[in-house]
Amino acid sequence: MDLFTGMRVFVQIVERGSLSAAASVCNISPTMVGNHLQTLEQRLGTTLLNRTTRRQQLTDSGQQYYQRCVEILQQVADADAQAREGQAVPRGRLRVSAPVSFGSEALVPLLDHYLERYPEVTLDLVLSDRQVDLIEEAFEAAIRIGPLPDSGLIARPLQPYRMLICASPDYLARRGMPRHPRELATHSCLALNASTHTRWRMNGPDGPISVPVGSRLQLNNGQALRTAALNGLGVVMQPEVLMAQDLAAGRLVQLFPDHELPSRPMHLVYLPDRYRMPKLRSFIEFTLERFGPDTTSK
Repeated sequence: MDLFTGMRVFVQIVERGSLSAAASVCNISPTMVGNHLQTLEQRLGTTLLNRTTRRQQLTDSGQQYYQRCVEILQQVADADAQAREGQAVPRGRLRVSAPVSFGSEALVPLLDHYLERYPEVTLDLVLSDRQVDLIEEAFEAAIRIGPLPDSGLIARPLQPYRMLICASPDYLARRGMPRHPRELATHSCLALNASTHTRWRMNGPDGPISVPVGSRLQLNNGQALRTAALNGLGVVMQPEVLMAQDLAAGRLVQLFPDHELPSRPMHLVYLPDRYRMPKLRSFIEFTLERFGPDTTSK
């Protein structure tokens, strides 16, 4: 049996939840669907799907193979679409979700380049730290920070979300410049309002460090923490994208540049069957060009 056809049938089995539902979508008999699955499993020498009369469940090998099948079939579909569409012009309304700090400080300042490059695209950018549902809320793409749960979405890695520790020159003039992270225990360290006391962790020349920090002021918003730091209320640990302009202008001073702070993974995610749309491809390519893992934001 044809390998690509078998992959397509397998993907439909997983996404539709049963052999009979996959058969309806693929316009073949359930028996033929089962034959395709059996042929794949024999070819790979492993079980892809555990099936009972009530339910089906992917094995670990099946989950990995499903993800690869989605990617391979998407690449084939993209090649076909590009051949058919030729130089199709991106156009129409594109709805994208992004986290508040990253979106406002890093993405929005670059969108004039995107809109100038693609004049027939109307971009609807929604900034929210809530994880949106792409299907239910009609988003074509989303930028997400942190580990990704298992899903049917395609995830393209971006630069990690890097953190920095900063304070204002005024605060440092009053309280003194801490020379080692352990000295933060005696400083006012502004934090999100999870608790009165927390710990900041980092890696230095002498290895990992965990420093207890605290403050009389906790806030629930990164922009508010930045404003508090600018006004000399304390030391802050926040994303680099949120504080880059203040650092460049001298309004904030980076502390402990020889220490590595935790960073979080960041991805651009989208539905597999949407990539063939020129407007979405244009945004994916632009985002990877500006924020891809091998680039530097500018």
